Amino acid sequence: MIILAIGLPVFALPKMTMAATSDIAATRQDLEKQLADIQNQITQFQKQLTTIKGQKNTLTNKIKMLQNQQAGLKLQIQATTIKLDSLETQMAATQEALTKSVTKNKLLQIQMTEIIRQIVKLDRRPLMFDLLMSKNISDAFDEIQGYKQLMDGLYPIVQQVKETNDELTKQEQALIDQHDESQNLLLIKVLQQNQLSSTVADQKTILQETKGKESSYQSMLTQGQKLAAALKSRIYQLFNVGKQINFGQAVDIAKWVSSQTGVPTSFLLAILTQESNLGQNVGTCNRAGDPPSKSWKVIMKPTRDQEPFLAITTELGLDPNTTPVSCPMRDKSGNQVGWGGAMGPAQFIPSTWQGYKNKVAAITGKSPANPWDIRDAFLAAAIKLKAGGADSTRQGQWNAAMRYFSGSTNPAYSFYGDNVLALADKYEDDIAKLNAK
Repeated sequence: MIILAIGLPVFALPKMTMAATSDIAATRQDLEKQLADIQNQITQFQKQLTTIKGQKNTLTNKIKMLQNQQAGLKLQIQATTIKLDSLETQMAATQEALTKSVTKNKLLQIQMTEIIRQIVKLDRRPLMFDLLMSKNISDAFDEIQGYKQLMDGLYPIVQQVKETNDELTKQEQALIDQHDESQNLLLIKVLQQNQLSSTVADQKTILQETKGKESSYQSMLTQGQKLAAALKSRIYQLFNVGKQINFGQAVDIAKWVSSQTGVPTSFLLAILTQESNLGQNVGTCNRAGDPPSKSWKVIMKPTRDQEPFLAITTELGLDPNTTPVSCPMRDKSGNQVGWGGAMGPAQFIPSTWQGYKNKVAAITGKSPANPWDIRDAFLAAAIKLKAGGADSTRQGQWNAAMRYFSGSTNPAYSFYGDNVLALADKYEDDIAKLNAK
């Protein structure tokens, strides 16, 4: 048994084959080339768009601008898809390395356990016993030498176990980070697709209303009062508020929140539009009649959000089994990526909301705060945005929007911040029209 223990091989971490490594590298290189080509095209469209915006506001230029935006958005969607494909390749490689590290760790544990068992066995036999039981002194010394070899062999194995555990920790964290990045990119892709649909709808509406006539388009531009009335009467059906609010009321709430936090009104409206279309889209999971696969018990991260969600719904007197929350993202194969469970117009996950509800209640004087209430949601979002650096500058607002989305200013997600600022500009014009009425 001593010979067996000493003779156990020291396992090295299995490596991917040269062919597999070469294939992954080639795939990534090809995707990076495609991405670079698309980014160049996007830059060209952005330059064209800037030129068009500086020209006279005619029907022809407006249609040209919308078509340019559509072409740019299609390219951005392609770029995001390529990033997701590249990330999928990285995740597959990380998962393979992680699996091999786990296998190596198990083999090392078996080897280490066997050596320790032999050492313990020898420790229980006194040296004098070996000397008395041996036919000659040389056999006894062989036993002693075997013991020493066991001890000498144990240290490098223990070191390998430590190194493998460290490698496992790094690989597990890398996989978590890659899953988070994948989830964020999928969200960006959804926003890009929604924006594309919106520009297509805008173009269709303009052509229908003007019937392609320049005079009709110019007339439409001058109908400020009619436009202001349409803006103000735009209805938002909010979950759990027990009433509808219109755009004018949403602006009033945002103005009040701005007075309490210093976060600009239009910027706050833009964030809430980006997150849930001002409360219209508060989640398509966990609703009454949804299948078990969409239950909060499945789509929320168990160790982070399930207990807080139960506490929140209990405190508010809501049924946790029929209170809508956001669904998790899914990749092109339909596999769940990350976790869902974001609540209300500001899309706070339960664990994060628990850190803001008392701050909200301290300002409103109403407790408990409710993530599905438009006022509470606006206020919580503003408090978070303020902490993220939101101020009167575009850079401060862009940074805050990016941190609201991903906790960082990672340029890979710049579409989120760019689109929020574009929406804020639009809301600034809308609010001016309302005030001018």
